[in-house]
Amino acid sequence: MKKVYSGIGGQAVLEGIMMKNKNKYSIACRLNDGSIKSIENDCISISEKYKINKIPFLRGVFMFIESMILGYKTLTLSASFMEDDIEEKPSKFEVFIEKKLNKKFFNILMGITTIFSILIAIIIFMLLPAFISSLFLFFTNNSFFIAFIEGIIRIILFISYIKAISKMKEIKRTFEYHGAEHKCINCIENGLDLNVENVLKSSKEHKRCGTSFVVIVMIISIFFFMFIPTNTLLVKFVSRLLFIPLIAGISYEILRFAGKFNNKFVDFISKPGMWMQGLTTYEPDKYEVEVAICAVEKVFDWKKFKEDNFYDL
Repeated sequence: MKKVYSGIGGQAVLEGIMMKNKNKYSIACRLNDGSIKSIENDCISISEKYKINKIPFLRGVFMFIESMILGYKTLTLSASFMEDDIEEKPSKFEVFIEKKLNKKFFNILMGITTIFSILIAIIIFMLLPAFISSLFLFFTNNSFFIAFIEGIIRIILFISYIKAISKMKEIKRTFEYHGAEHKCINCIENGLDLNVENVLKSSKEHKRCGTSFVVIVMIISIFFFMFIPTNTLLVKFVSRLLFIPLIAGISYEILRFAGKFNNKFVDFISKPGMWMQGLTTYEPDKYEVEVAICAVEKVFDWKKFKEDNFYDL
């Protein structure tokens, strides 16, 4: 089946979906009364504004940071949808906070939250595996083996984390919306009409997923650090931190390449990420798919995309 790169992407939020296309993004959420609330906003990328998006490897770092910031922003917006949906009178403290926290302070707070989250992720998934693997120095000085063990520990920690949070009801729902997001994009890129029936029968795995990006980062880091031999823990920590941007940049280029082309080689390099998506995407129901479709149609003209790319359909 012919498949065409659309450029649209997104993520699951609280009881809904965020979709981004070029310089616009939308959020659609299912409210308690069954209705769907949606918004559309502009999103001017710094990397595009200053043409950083044209510089291979460097653009991946900025795209990752920007996606993190937009992710937290849209999660917060979806949370506000849910709060507005609950008819409760705000406390005096909440009213005070709302008055005092202006938009500028909110943006600063979002930036701090994003940086803090990145630091926590670096400590857990980069530095902790490096520390644990260094304990194997008591048994061997083989730097290739220790780097390999470090990578395996990193993958085990990531899988364990996903498994643990997936037990939560809210996270399970989020993973279902994640599946709905992928199904919508696959439906569009396969030239099908964007409706509930076609979306439900589309695949819930997609090559340009954030989960795949994380998997590629972990795999690249295994091979990368095999060729940076060091038995000193401090030097190991510093090297991991210094090379994170480079590894992220390489991983982004691989993910970008995989998203644009369809061949056996691309299918091969995409396999690990697609397998891991089995943990982060669940099959959605028709109500979750309706939300995803609403989010897509706010920022993407799928009918024109189909006319331009699938003349024979």
